[in-house]
Amino acid sequence: MKQPLALRMRPKTIDDVIGQKHLVGKDMILRKVVEQKQLFSFIFFGPSGTGKTTLAKAIANSLNRPYRLFNAVTGNKKELDAIFLEAKMNNGLVLIVDEIHRLNKDKQDLLLPYLEEGLIYLMGTTTSNPYFAINPAIRSRCHLLEVKALSADDISEAINNAIKAPEGLNNEVTIDEDALHIIANHANGDIRYALNVLEICAIANKHITMDVVLEYSRLANSSISKDDDGHYDALSALQKSIRGSDVQAALYYLARLIQANDMVSIERRLLTIAYEDIGLANPAACARCVNAIDAAKRIGFPEARIPLANTVIELALSPKSRSADEAIDAALNVVNSTSYQVPAYLRLTPVNMDEDDKYDYARKDMWPHIQYLPDEIANIEFYIPQNSSKAEIQLLENYNKLKTLKRTKNLKKLKKSL
Repeated sequence: MKQPLALRMRPKTIDDVIGQKHLVGKDMILRKVVEQKQLFSFIFFGPSGTGKTTLAKAIANSLNRPYRLFNAVTGNKKELDAIFLEAKMNNGLVLIVDEIHRLNKDKQDLLLPYLEEGLIYLMGTTTSNPYFAINPAIRSRCHLLEVKALSADDISEAINNAIKAPEGLNNEVTIDEDALHIIANHANGDIRYALNVLEICAIANKHITMDVVLEYSRLANSSISKDDDGHYDALSALQKSIRGSDVQAALYYLARLIQANDMVSIERRLLTIAYEDIGLANPAACARCVNAIDAAKRIGFPEARIPLANTVIELALSPKSRSADEAIDAALNVVNSTSYQVPAYLRLTPVNMDEDDKYDYARKDMWPHIQYLPDEIANIEFYIPQNSSKAEIQLLENYNKLKTLKRTKNLKKLKKSL
């Protein structure tokens, strides 16, 4: 059976690698590693289809070093033991670990001594952020290198190479320029996706036109899945776009998240945005956000995109106020640093206190004049109002009016004076 085109076109050495000039270009780190024949342990991180495993193999081949592949999800202790035995017999071995962020603790414990002794050179690959996903014991023994998504020009180069190469399509297929651009743009930096599309189009028609490509690649490849960093990057970009009032960018990132079909993450992030970034500047928008999310959950995708778009547009174009977020954080900072006692007259059941010194539930006229904070922080201000909207300006006016009242903890005297 013939191997897939993407597999046949995998680079054999770093000279065959397309893109990643920041790693394999002149005077770059991996180029120097090969030229100086000095190997290190690496963790390659980046989006799917960018050639992380291929790059690891290319380095091993360029240095003429034996290597073994191990999948952190499906591999077992028996496989690792066989690899370690081979490493001892060969006085060293390159171990390429796919999805290294999923390597469990038992396997890590087995691996660490061989890394320390230099019998194993580790090349791990992951789509996750290594600072969060990789165990510190492994991470500290490896150099972290980012493998970046390929540009459309890189993908176009790979497609042309695949068409011409004897191990590829061997010039048996032609492709129109606009068709090539569609594949390159749809690939979203994933060379494997591009070559898979090219291969199926080549089977369908020896002359690949735009219509042929669109028949087999209607949707652009997405770098987002619910489990990798691209998903969380899109969530972060959605919030930053709304905070920056860029409605077009906000809709773009919402669309990417909808494509991943992750209602839960969209719901949580939009509610956070509404109350964190818009807040008191437009309280009604916060309420409408809750309603929009409820509607989206009730109707489900694909129609859920409509109420979600409504609220994203409103949140992006609303005035912004983070005064509530900043106020509660300021209060938490004080609470976390020092513990103050609740004044006795505010406690639920004050003990050994005269009736005149107790809080009077019937005296509404007293309430705005009472000191509620402990003495040590009696004059502290957590909430700093902003002139962000009519709603918050009204709060500001009331706040300033209340600040003119003198507050006291002497309730007995206060009761007599009012």
